[in-house]
Amino acid sequence: MVRQLGELENEVMTRVWQWNRPVTVREVLEDLHREREIAYTTVMTVMDKLFQKGWLRREREGRAYRYEPVSSREAYTAALMNDAWATSDNPAAALVHFFGMMSPEQQDALRDALRVAAPPPDQAVADPAAGEGGSGDGAAR
Repeated sequence: MVRQLGELENEVMTRVWQWNRPVTVREVLEDLHREREIAYTTVMTVMDKLFQKGWLRREREGRAYRYEPVSSREAYTAALMNDAWATSDNPAAALVHFFGMMSPEQQDALRDALRVAAPPPDQAVADPAAGEGGSGDGAAR
C-alpha cells in the first residue's frame, strides 16, 4: 500500500515534481517562504524523511544534498488510485461510481488513456477458449 503524503510532504514533492531537476533544501525553503514561514531545519527533515521513505533520491554536493524524485506525480497518483480501488469488495461497482463522479474533461482524458494503454487489435492476446479459428466453440474445422 502506498501511504498518502502528508500536507508538508506534498508541498515539498509538488515543487520537486514541477521543477523536474535536482533541488536543494534551500531552493525548496525559499519557494515555501512565498506562502508561509517555515524553518530550514523543518524542510531539511521533511526531505530527509522523503528520502528515507523512498520518495526522493539524493546526491551529495559539497556540504548539502541535491534531491530528485524517484518516480513521477502521475505514478504516485496511479498507485493511490490502485490502492483505493483494491480496498473495494466490488471493484466494478467502485469504478462505476468513480466514473460517475468524473467531469466530461476527465472522462475524455480516461478515453485517451485507454486508447494509449490498450494494445492494438492485431497485437491483442487471443482468447485460448476460442481456439485458433476464433469461432469460440473450440471445434476443429
